[in-house]
Amino acid sequence: MTAQRACGVGDVAVGSALRVELDGVAVCVVQDSAGAIHALGDTCTHGEISLAEGFVEDDAIECWAHGSQFELTTGKPKNLPAYEPVPVFPVTIDGDDVLVDVQNPLT
Repeated sequence: MTAQRACGVGDVAVGSALRVELDGVAVCVVQDSAGAIHALGDTCTHGEISLAEGFVEDDAIECWAHGSQFELTTGKPKNLPAYEPVPVFPVTIDGDDVLVDVQNPLT
């Protein structure tokens, strides 16, 4: 795995998201309501909007511009207008570091 440090665990609060860039890839790091950390492509597939500026609700992140929600574990849209998924990247927690592998997306 070619994971690299995206942020610290404490940099992303429960129910929030943070935009980072790794190897030229915009990544949305999210901590869901259960405390699990996820990493997805940061760009909404409907409108080229940063998902990190959206709203985290349970197991999804919602694009603030048009309301499409994306599942945190699969990247699949849960509703229109988006119909294409965003990539999901492997996350490893190493101490206080959140490591993300953008070279080997899960989806």
